[in-house]
Amino acid sequence: MSRKLDSPVQTQMAVSLFSNPLSAEYHGSKRMEGKQSTGRRRVFVQTETGCVFGMELDRSDNVHTVKRRLQIALNVPTDESSLTFGDLVLKNDLSAVRNDSPLLLTRNLMHRSSSTPCLSPTGRDLQQRDRSGPIEILGNSDQFARTTQVVKDMVKAIKMGVDPIPVHSGLGGAYYFRNSRGESVAIVKPTDEEPFAPNNPKGFVGKALGQPGLKRSVRVGETGFREVAAFLLDKDHFANVPPTALVKITHSIFNINDGVNGNKTPQKKLVSKIASCQQFIQHDFDASDHGTSSFPVASVHHIGILDIRIFNTDRHAGNLLVRKLDGVGMFGKVELIPIDHGLCLPETLEDPYFEWIHWPQASIPFSDDELEYIEKLDPNEDCEMLRRELPMIREACLRVLVLCTIFLKESAAYGLCLAEIGEMMSREFRSGEEEPSELEVICMEARRMLAEREALSPKADLVGDQEFLFDIDCEDTELDYPLKLAADDYVSRTPFQFGNGSGHGRSPLSKLEESIEEEEDSEVEEQEALASLRSPERVPSVSKLSMSLKNTVLGEKSHLKYTGTRAENGYMANTSSGHRSANEQLPASMSFVKLADMSEDDWAWFLEKFQDLMYPAFAKRKFITLGQRQRQRLGTSCQF
Repeated sequence: MSRKLDSPVQTQMAVSLFSNPLSAEYHGSKRMEGKQSTGRRRVFVQTETGCVFGMELDRSDNVHTVKRRLQIALNVPTDESSLTFGDLVLKNDLSAVRNDSPLLLTRNLMHRSSSTPCLSPTGRDLQQRDRSGPIEILGNSDQFARTTQVVKDMVKAIKMGVDPIPVHSGLGGAYYFRNSRGESVAIVKPTDEEPFAPNNPKGFVGKALGQPGLKRSVRVGETGFREVAAFLLDKDHFANVPPTALVKITHSIFNINDGVNGNKTPQKKLVSKIASCQQFIQHDFDASDHGTSSFPVASVHHIGILDIRIFNTDRHAGNLLVRKLDGVGMFGKVELIPIDHGLCLPETLEDPYFEWIHWPQASIPFSDDELEYIEKLDPNEDCEMLRRELPMIREACLRVLVLCTIFLKESAAYGLCLAEIGEMMSREFRSGEEEPSELEVICMEARRMLAEREALSPKADLVGDQEFLFDIDCEDTELDYPLKLAADDYVSRTPFQFGNGSGHGRSPLSKLEESIEEEEDSEVEEQEALASLRSPERVPSVSKLSMSLKNTVLGEKSHLKYTGTRAENGYMANTSSGHRSANEQLPASMSFVKLADMSEDDWAWFLEKFQDLMYPAFAKRKFITLGQRQRQRLGTSCQF
């Protein structure tokens, strides 16, 4: 059978031009330091409709020649389009593009169309140009060694006629690829078949690659590299994440929608896609089918540590696989395998979800080995590794990784357990409204201090009133300006206080003050003394923070609630599909604090203040936990 590619005939929407403020500042100083040599490289260009084309680049190639090749091979219009590489919008020079990198071809905002044809290329011409094999791993990391063997088994099975099996559960397209014996060896998830992506096979369509997706802070088409990032960050296989790699893969099993109605095309042809490829792990069930009491404490801790580092917004029981252990003395013992990390490392802080947060194992203190592992974590080293292995990753994601790793290291060293750390990172809902987490409140205060510093700076007059927008908010300027202004007011008018008024949305840390603070002043003083002993030089006292936390409510929630509705309606207006769409399934996620709009110098200053503000919050969290345990012991003689 001759190899040829099929591509989507039409698409419903176009991706707007990526315009990231980090490109010229933080991104430029970090990524451009290690420019690739201008020798021969291979890249895989993906159009916004999902079709993929591999090509070789030499010294003379530039953005114009790449677009010209795509126009000839795929019959796609490239005149009013942009070639993007992660955060970078490539102007003409391709020296920043690494070997085996995926690029994205997008149309500009001013040239949107609800139906742009993407015709099938001629087989012979394309065969001469795209010489990549049926499955190609994107990247050359040593950590992909196990995946390389899995890929060999998959290719052998494909040549023998063993077809993959579609996965019917979940919202996105996924496929079990098998070996020559018919055994599942990998699960493949094409990026253009994610929920709400153009070629989603289950009717969840309505957006193009690069737009906000299932989570507003995770773009459509970008969950695949997050799956790989979680595997790469799982140092020493600490949390047991299965080997995962990003691949360019060709098969006729993949789905292509007609682009007008979101219907599947009846004729199956060979089509190439960029996808995550994760080794399939044999298991007995998932955590939702098994009592959590038998789960090993170490396994829960290890997975929780990873979830906190990567700010996992989707750790539910269904993506924790459980495998029974066989052997002498192993009766009743199990191991946990975490999967589905596509919604980790968001571009901004939002509400994470940790299934383990109320499991008893999460309330057990960390072991010495776990504390040693946490202490050795180096967020800067992790970022450099991800830039090297996944050069398309966005700097906003890396800032979330740095922030959460610092938070984990400091909180664990302070003596907090996994459950306490997870609670500090999670939001609460009161009267139907979402409130910022304790982590976000710390960040909001650090941003307020940064704003005051900038206001006092002589440079403030030169800068004027211009302010960077988080690049994912540039998708729809009209609907996002109210959210931005409301969030700014929220920070500027609220000097880091949790509040004690009723009816105005109190922070999680204010609950205990009203009920027991007056009766237990002596215990508060004891906690203050302990906190000052922990870090006498750099930590403000708990009493200073408490004075700050008592006097103000968390802003006017009506503004934030209103903008959330505007965002939801805004999405609905942009949806041309008759199928289920993102706006119909989920409300827009609220962002209380932004990280991506800071310059590199401001980011460093912000992190310094962030670390100073953590310790009073840790002391308050310890006090809350102590009060909860005391109340739980009242009226019972049970001992656990």
